[in-house]
Amino acid sequence: MVDNPLQLRTVNVVRYVTPLREGGSLPAIVEADDDFLYVLKFRGAGQGTKALIAELIAGEIARALGVRVPELVFVKLDEAFGRTEPDEEIQDLLRASEGLNLGLHYLSGAITFDPILNDLTPRLASQIVWLDAFVMNVDRTARNTNMLMWHKELWLIDHGAALYVHHTGPNWPEQPRRPFAQIKDHVLLPQATELDAVDAEFRQGLTSERIQEIVSLVPDNWLLNNGATESATDQRAVYAQFLTERLASSEIFVNEAKHAREALV
Repeated sequence: MVDNPLQLRTVNVVRYVTPLREGGSLPAIVEADDDFLYVLKFRGAGQGTKALIAELIAGEIARALGVRVPELVFVKLDEAFGRTEPDEEIQDLLRASEGLNLGLHYLSGAITFDPILNDLTPRLASQIVWLDAFVMNVDRTARNTNMLMWHKELWLIDHGAALYVHHTGPNWPEQPRRPFAQIKDHVLLPQATELDAVDAEFRQGLTSERIQEIVSLVPDNWLLNNGATESATDQRAVYAQFLTERLASSEIFVNEAKHAREALV
């Protein structure tokens, strides 16, 4: 478990390298002023800032639990980047994303995880299944694993589809005990034989204080960018309470995963 105080670095885009035309959000590889490459998730993409909020919260929860994710950074995009881009679709995206976005450290040379070729221990598989059930991540299937092998280690990417309930309307905070039926499609579910042991470990290690620290990282303007009537502080409190209550009732989503696994094997 990670015990150090949480903070994210902030970098500035100096070069737009290439778009990654995958999914609906049109992420891109960019170079920042620290000389590193990042996969940039745009605030102006179709899913809006809620996708960035989910990416940040789920990614930092994974890190807190000891699961590998690329470093997340805040990425500032200057208004000048939208002026010279010849592709009109990308130009519109850049202009809509001026300001603070989210980047993931680009894992150069990484290859997509293949569930047939890449073996995982039951413990790691159980950790990832538990994590995705907790944050309600619908996007870790055999069709799209969102996992990479880099230097012979497994890394998780792309959590923008997590916490999908925050797209469902004003009553979403009332659903922390909601089962996660989509876990039946998880690519690692057959190998997840240690869910009870992982549940006990993660419930002890992921404290309410750590959850609040993670949620506190979400920038104000991401929260106020969705037509919200509540303050950013109040919205953070809602996210923190939702996750804390969901953690306290983890037996619901753990049992759902165990039953789904039994149906498979």
